Amino acid sequence: MAEHHSGPVETGAPMDYSEHEKTYNLFINATKYGTLFCVALLIAMAAAFFTTMGFFSSLVLFILLNVAGYFFLR
Repeated sequence: MAEHHSGPVETGAPMDYSEHEKTYNLFINATKYGTLFCVALLIAMAAAFFTTMGFFSSLVLFILLNVAGYFFLR
C-alpha cells in the first residue's frame, strides 16, 4: 500500500546550495557547448557533402565555428 506522510518534507540532511549551484552551472555549460559542437558539426558536414569544399576545408570550418561560438557563448 502507498504510505501517506503528513510530517515536514525536509526531514533529511540540509541542502547544500553551493553544490547545487555548481551542478546547475555545469549542466548549463555542458548543454550550451554540446549544442554548439553539434551545430558546428552539422554545418561542417553539410559544407563537406553538398559543396566542393572537401574534408580538410570543412574541418577548418568546423574548428573555426567552434572557436567563434566559444567566444560568443562565454
